[in-house]
Amino acid sequence: MLINRIHRSLLHYLTGSSRLRPPPREWIEPYIDISDLAHHSPRDPEPSPWLLRILSLLVSSCTPESDLRSFCGSFLIRLSPRFVAAALRHPSLLSHSAAAVALFRFAAAQPSFVHSLESYISLLHLLSSSPPSAANARLIFAELIERDDLILTPTAAGSLLRCLASLGLIEELLWTWRRMKECGVEPSLTSYNCLMDGLVNSGFVDSAEKVLEVMESGNSGDGVRPNVISYNTMIKGYLKAGRNDKAAARFREMSAKGVEPDKVTYMTLIQCHYAEGGFYDCLSLYHEMEEKGVEVPPHAYSLVISGLCKESRPFDARMVFDKMSDKGCRANVAIYTALIDSFAKIGDEEQAMRLLQEMKDDGFKPDEVTYGALVNCLSKAGKMDKAMEWFEFCKANGIVVNSIFYCSLIDGFGKAGMVDEAEGLFSEMKVNGFVPDSYCYNALIDTFAKAGRIDDARSMFERMEREGCDQTVYTYTIMIDGLFKKHKNEDALKLWCRMIDKGISPTSASFRVLSIGLCLSGKFNRAMKILDELAPMGVVPENAHEDMIKVLCRAGRIEHACKLADEIVDKGREVPAKVRTMMINALRKAGNTELAIKLVHSKIGIGYDRVGSIKRRVKFVTLLNL
Repeated sequence: MLINRIHRSLLHYLTGSSRLRPPPREWIEPYIDISDLAHHSPRDPEPSPWLLRILSLLVSSCTPESDLRSFCGSFLIRLSPRFVAAALRHPSLLSHSAAAVALFRFAAAQPSFVHSLESYISLLHLLSSSPPSAANARLIFAELIERDDLILTPTAAGSLLRCLASLGLIEELLWTWRRMKECGVEPSLTSYNCLMDGLVNSGFVDSAEKVLEVMESGNSGDGVRPNVISYNTMIKGYLKAGRNDKAAARFREMSAKGVEPDKVTYMTLIQCHYAEGGFYDCLSLYHEMEEKGVEVPPHAYSLVISGLCKESRPFDARMVFDKMSDKGCRANVAIYTALIDSFAKIGDEEQAMRLLQEMKDDGFKPDEVTYGALVNCLSKAGKMDKAMEWFEFCKANGIVVNSIFYCSLIDGFGKAGMVDEAEGLFSEMKVNGFVPDSYCYNALIDTFAKAGRIDDARSMFERMEREGCDQTVYTYTIMIDGLFKKHKNEDALKLWCRMIDKGISPTSASFRVLSIGLCLSGKFNRAMKILDELAPMGVVPENAHEDMIKVLCRAGRIEHACKLADEIVDKGREVPAKVRTMMINALRKAGNTELAIKLVHSKIGIGYDRVGSIKRRVKFVTLLNL
């Protein structure tokens, strides 16, 4: 009878007449032996296989929430709050914030599941490490606020403040601060520092300053006084707000408050000064670190060396570099390149080559920037054979040859008067797909102009405009100078007017070229008129008159120089005594000592002749009659 009943039950099951209910899903925990975790055993608890499998699924899935649902359904499991918190803390999810949020959402949808405070904090911590995640973090925090059952502990409050400060969520940060008071959690030094950091990150520097003042006054609680982190945060805030004077003042008062600056303090200030071109301040802070025995980070060495190189102080940079090596800090390609480039720019080829060899001996492979600096060095020194050797070496060894190589070589060949070589490199550059910039065009135009090939220079000038390359004031200066030297004075003047019409502001150098050309062609009035027109443009060449007189004297056109001097005085452009000094110096430097002495012993420029009752200033042109 029993057997028959079993057979009938089996038959009903097989034919679908009745259904067997599946067993309930099982809650899974993140660790195999939970007691170890509960008793705070010193050894790390062993993660369960479920934790590793689910983490693997999350990081590899394109639809993590859907895949989690299928996985847990297949294995009849549910994720416990402890499991979710452990998974969100796992390092493998740090770069997968979307998967972490999907896990958080899936877990909350499980029957009878309630997130713990630890889960919220773990997810917010993960989001604070994966910017930009402020929007997601704000939504998660909004859910946390709705949970009245969650009580903040000192540890949880500190973690929450750190996360929110990092994310710059100031409203949420202030809510947490108020909630701490409601839960009876006294703020610690770390809490105050997190509050300041959050205020600074959100741009509320004045509010952060008030927090620091409360800490300094002793009203922030027993034993809570600002430490070096507090001051570092405040200094960072001042610098972000562009209030460098306040940052410097706060830095100087640290020691008086009993808090010594650390390497972070110095690095923050050095980075700021470097970004603003304050290389001297970088060096001063570096020396102060050395004097106080503060550890100098490798990046600080890098900034100080680069700053000195940019100020054309390669030997000082080399001294810092040697100290860096003595301290056991290893250099990098960028530091070596900066040093090589700096020595190259002062023409010290020997030091540049020695550094290149040191760089190789130190295990670093020079890159295209390094070789570019070297080729530029040799080109400026006029050693075009060596420069071309390195250029060919780069091409033969797979080193990227960029437009900087070509520009340096074209400029070098141009200055050496090797016009055909410069022109050939320019053509090769175009064939190889490089687009010449203004510097490259200017170098070739200058080469043509100095070689007297003004028509070729003009053709290149027009081509530059057709190809959309910006013509700079330097381009026009080269062309105007070349045209004057070929006695095409009207063309030079037209080009000057074209430059002004295009809105390109002239410089003192460009006016010097124009004025000298006009003076040598006898057009003093035109030069003076253009000089007057420059003032409204904000261009005031300080030595314009002196340059014009000097060039006329050097060219032996003393009569023209005297006429110009008289015109300068008559129109009140300079005081007579100053013009007289200009003439004396110009004659002396031109080798015409005899006339210079005559001018010294005469009343020209500063004396008067009386004709009847009329006094007339002694003109400079009378110098030729003495």
